[in-house]
Amino acid sequence: MDRYLIISPHTGEDCTKIIKQVEAMGYITHFDWGCKDGDHTGWAIIEADNKAEALLSVPSSHRHTARAVKLVKFTPKDIEHQ
Repeated sequence: MDRYLIISPHTGEDCTKIIKQVEAMGYITHFDWGCKDGDHTGWAIIEADNKAEALLSVPSSHRHTARAVKLVKFTPKDIEHQ
């Protein structure tokens, strides 16, 4: 499985609704939120087989604005060979 950074923006008006939906889906402990600092975005790192599967952690009503970014780690040896 790969790891994906989920970036899920929403409006202030949708804030409570989306957080409750994420909780109902069982992903509330995966997400960190910027809402209390005025940045209405949720971020999570999800293990999944692909981007589409990773985006299933976001409520369907907001999935069209969410992004999944595949994460990789580089070692010093990886950098030497580039």
